[in-house]
Amino acid sequence: MGENGTNNDGLLEKFKNLDFMKMDRRTFIKAVGALGASLFLQTYKSDIAKAVNGLPETKVLWLHGVMDSGCSISMLDGENPDILEFLQLFNLNLLYHEVLMMQQGIFVDGQLANTSDLNSEILLEEILEHERGYVLIAEGAIANGPHGSGKYMVLGGKIYRDIFEIAARNASVIVAIGQCATHSGVNAAESEIDELMDHRGVAFTLEDSSKGIVDLLGIDTPVINVNGCPAHPDWVFLTVGAIALGKIRVPDDLPEVLDRWHRPKVFYPPDHTVHENCPRRGFYDRGEFETTVGGPKCLWKLGCKGPYSHADCATRRWNGHVNFCPQAGSPCIGCVQPGFPDSTRPFYVEIEDAGLADTNLDTVAGVAIAGGLIAAGAHALRRTVLKKPEEKEGITEEGTSERAGGEK
Repeated sequence: MGENGTNNDGLLEKFKNLDFMKMDRRTFIKAVGALGASLFLQTYKSDIAKAVNGLPETKVLWLHGVMDSGCSISMLDGENPDILEFLQLFNLNLLYHEVLMMQQGIFVDGQLANTSDLNSEILLEEILEHERGYVLIAEGAIANGPHGSGKYMVLGGKIYRDIFEIAARNASVIVAIGQCATHSGVNAAESEIDELMDHRGVAFTLEDSSKGIVDLLGIDTPVINVNGCPAHPDWVFLTVGAIALGKIRVPDDLPEVLDRWHRPKVFYPPDHTVHENCPRRGFYDRGEFETTVGGPKCLWKLGCKGPYSHADCATRRWNGHVNFCPQAGSPCIGCVQPGFPDSTRPFYVEIEDAGLADTNLDTVAGVAIAGGLIAAGAHALRRTVLKKPEEKEGITEEGTSERAGGEK
């Protein structure tokens, strides 16, 4: 899946002789998934430059709702490419991004700034009035409370929900990044005020598509979800890059490219979990578990959600493709999963009544028993035959979607 889980030389040899200009969508996605961002760009950088040379620039409007800017920070921490190279390489025109912009505000040197060059509020108004067909990157949830007014988030005296609605209707595609935008994440977590605040994800609120803001507002712009808290730079850069290059045609290719949660399957494979390529996996198979932090063994008993989390974190890795949460000593908390955080907490407590997602009994319990580890075999057997909470309701990761409110 990712560059750290494969033989780099072999992959480069396999893909380097392909004609990028004639590469179909399936081959493109295979290359993206297998090579990862840095090797992919190393292999095709000059070809990408030639490809975008004949294409018009892709305009990008990046809005921030209810969030902590964690995904923007994640993008700024990206390398090979960094965010500037990403924008240049794919010929992207970033129209608006409040974290990165240089506009000085309403007043400049004591005088009202009445031009879009100096006043970001005016700039956003002009974009919403005149621009069409851009890629809308949505970071952060959309406040719908109190009582359906949307007034719990106001930007420059304007209700953010109204700003988002105009931007979403004028976009060619919405790329929701991070758990706050994709499913509302911690904003929609169970609390005494969650219903009053009524924070919504773009297409889903937690696992419910009927509560996504696009459904509420009747917006039919296609949505691509790039999950995670935060999202990995590769996931965002390569998704937007594929759209800019026309390697993913919107909306025609989306039913095949995305899973039922609107996530790119190449990054969130339905048949693959973080657990499968975890460097601590061998300890699980032998029934060797940590009960306190700091040790090298499996983190299952410390609440690791890797067996339930569908993402390529273990092969793509983070921090310059060096490590990821379990490798760095922290149990996976399932931050890419639609119901996060409610569906995966308590984070650091073993789930006693849940089995391993997509785990074959013969390869887990059988191996442990064959090795004479009867206790480990019994542990694996108990984990495997007991169903996941969602399976008790007749649903799997790629199964029916009653709990998700159905596809939109």
